[in-house]
Amino acid sequence: MLKLFLYLIYLIFFKNTPEDYRPYALCFPWIRRILVSGYLKKCGKQPRVKSGADMSPNATLGDYSELGTRCLIQSNVHIGSNVLMGPDVKIYSRNHKFDAIDVPIRNQGKSYHETYIGDDVWIGANVIILAGVKVGSHSVIAAGAVVAHDVEEFSVIGGVPARILKKRV
Repeated sequence: MLKLFLYLIYLIFFKNTPEDYRPYALCFPWIRRILVSGYLKKCGKQPRVKSGADMSPNATLGDYSELGTRCLIQSNVHIGSNVLMGPDVKIYSRNHKFDAIDVPIRNQGKSYHETYIGDDVWIGANVIILAGVKVGSHSVIAAGAVVAHDVEEFSVIGGVPARILKKRV
């Protein structure tokens, strides 16, 4: 019940408060961090929660990771430690079913998946990571990429759909 209360306080009063680089930010970044740490399923040390970040209470966040400005993180998403996230990142964990051609897609329900982001990952601005994807540790995802498949560790990926551009090692 406390987690739901903290989540509602965050959404209603503090989600869209000023960033820490604004001179009038006061203690809003600190309050966002405390509230998000309190309502998440699991939260590591010192997360950085930017303005407008929307993360489901049924998600996890590792130590020293960052939720980017206006990001959307659905439930069953697991983010590792030391993850950097640009603005407007979307990480999904569910899809619409569409197999039956005689039933409208909106009536077919949804499928739910676990989505994983490894440790030490840099996710650029406007990246979309689709449901069920696993992003390996130490990877970089270029701005604007749409990640539809698993990503190996130490990869630099980009494009629509995202593909390996190079390896970091």
